[in-house]
Amino acid sequence: MTNEVTDTTSHGIDELCRHATQLARTAPAPLRSVRVQAGELLVALEWPDTPAGGPVVVAAPAAPPAAAGGPGEAPPADGTFTISAPLVGTFYRAPGPGAPPFVEVGQDVAAGQQVAIVEAMKLMNPVDADRPGRVVEVCVADGTPVEYGEVLFVLAPPPEADAP
Repeated sequence: MTNEVTDTTSHGIDELCRHATQLARTAPAPLRSVRVQAGELLVALEWPDTPAGGPVVVAAPAAPPAAAGGPGEAPPADGTFTISAPLVGTFYRAPGPGAPPFVEVGQDVAAGQQVAIVEAMKLMNPVDADRPGRVVEVCVADGTPVEYGEVLFVLAPPPEADAP
């Protein structure tokens, strides 16, 4: 009889976790906390409080991450642009320990070329250049935690774009 209860509890918590995961994925805002309990089958998802019971709204950044160096700043007059972190995680310049970096200062990159990795929850997410350019500055040290939208690289327009 103990095995039946354990099997039922295990199946029930698995089912609740699946439903909680689906709910969290389709939610309009990030979760504040998650709690899973095996005894008495409890799964609790908590979102931040919303004002006056209104809908939860996820605000977009004030400026696109690749457009400016900081909130409210105009794009630089020299034509440089940035590549920013696509998500929160750990920034890596190379594909593995001891390997050469994807890009170095002074190197030209093509649109779509991988320039780094951001690791989030043991998943390696590629960071690609959205347009061609020449690396002017690497703004983050290898192995450093980064936030969404944090500037990783500053690039200048490719040399052929400078010619009339």
